Amino acid sequence: MMITKIGRFRQVVQQWKTRSLTIRSGSMAIYIGSERVRFVIPTRFLNYPVFAGLLEMAEEEYGFSTTGGLVLPCEVGVFEGIVRLLEIDEEKFGKLELDEIMKMMEDVLKLRKPDYLVCSECSYRGGFNLGLMQKLGF
Repeated sequence: MMITKIGRFRQVVQQWKTRSLTIRSGSMAIYIGSERVRFVIPTRFLNYPVFAGLLEMAEEEYGFSTTGGLVLPCEVGVFEGIVRLLEIDEEKFGKLELDEIMKMMEDVLKLRKPDYLVCSECSYRGGFNLGLMQKLGF
């Protein structure tokens, strides 16, 4: 079942890649959340379990509609965190499932005081501080 989903996902990705003319080779544009915030990510990220989990969420939320680009139903800040983790250490974080990454982010948030959970000065809209995650070795 997962193999079928991954195969269908790759078809959608291939269709989308042929439509996006301004993206460099080896990358693709995706849209995140109800705001449809556009991200350009390396296509190799699509091989990781976390993206399989996001694809399942997209299938449940939107089906496999290909009009308007690939949309993942994820909070923008959470997606930024996922991408940042992969940029920090692809080998380490690329092996993790979506629920494992979410649990890790949740655990990091628990280490902070409650009044810091949502910080207006935080550079990530999700309210978590990736600098803290780096300091903790994530």
